[in-house]
Amino acid sequence: MGKCDGRCTLLVICSLQLVAALQRQVFDFLGYQWAPILANFLHIVAVILGMFGTVQFRFRYLIFYAIWLVLWVGWNSFIICFYLEVGNLSQDRDFLMTFNTSLHRSWWMEHGPGCLVTPVLDSRITPDDHHVITVSGCLLDYQYIEVLSSAIQILLALFGFVYACYVSKVFQDDEDSFDFIGGFDSYGYQPPQKSSHLQLQPLYTAG
Repeated sequence: MGKCDGRCTLLVICSLQLVAALQRQVFDFLGYQWAPILANFLHIVAVILGMFGTVQFRFRYLIFYAIWLVLWVGWNSFIICFYLEVGNLSQDRDFLMTFNTSLHRSWWMEHGPGCLVTPVLDSRITPDDHHVITVSGCLLDYQYIEVLSSAIQILLALFGFVYACYVSKVFQDDEDSFDFIGGFDSYGYQPPQKSSHLQLQPLYTAG
């Protein structure tokens, strides 16, 4: 029952991770955030492999999933530091998220709860194919929405890492305790033996 409970809990965690990653992927696509888009794609693949390893009792897939979660926590910690501008990090360095391919920022910058977007006409500080806007009245600034999203990802990753290690340990113990070739010997199984008490009777034919 313990193994079943651990597997079921891990599958629930993976499902929540998958939903959260897909939701985040959509908004990153809308904001042209290419670096997060790539990271989200790798995370989705790793979560699917983790779910497959949990269902199919694949120890190596769970180890790969657990290692990826460590990297995922590091990436989301960087996202938090980036939007809070910790240390030398600054949101003005757009190339960190867009690979320097556009001037777009987070989708939540213009579409946050309560945000009022006002275009600035006749601005001389923007390229011809872009426009300048002012955003006001937001109930929650976009950087805090991004920080909250990353914090949820870290929380799910920590739970996933703990249960992945637990379930993989259970799988490994089961493999060590049962030898497929000689596994029946431990249960006292003995194959049926041929009886040696055979009597030969002469065969008479009518002449």
